[in-house]
Amino acid sequence: MEIDTAFLKSIRGILKIGEMATVFVAFVCFTAAADPPYIAATCMEFSITLGLLLLYVLKINKMITFFFWPLVDVFNSVVAAIFMFVLSLIAVSTYSAKGTLGGGIVGLMAVGLWGADAFLLFRKITFNQPRTMSTVPK
Repeated sequence: MEIDTAFLKSIRGILKIGEMATVFVAFVCFTAAADPPYIAATCMEFSITLGLLLLYVLKINKMITFFFWPLVDVFNSVVAAIFMFVLSLIAVSTYSAKGTLGGGIVGLMAVGLWGADAFLLFRKITFNQPRTMSTVPK
């Protein structure tokens, strides 16, 4: 199994690492505040993002071809952004400990990263169109 280090250096790879870092910081903040629902949600989002990162880095997406992985990634990013946006707004508006407030603010930063990831990836997806002009028959 080969490792795709070029993906880690790409914009999408940096976004995935940034998403994981911000969600991990939010997880630590929520853990310090001892808020179990927030802990579970951030742990779940961290795990899903880590799974997608490993999928691309280990090139597993090339072996499992019955999914259209870019669309799965866009769907995950949109759902994660909406879910974390609602969760972070609730955490910021009803915080009882400083850790909950910090986790909510960092969660909102993760929402921005997921939104950027979804936007950049969705722009690259083509639906039944040629990839380049050179592949168009004349």
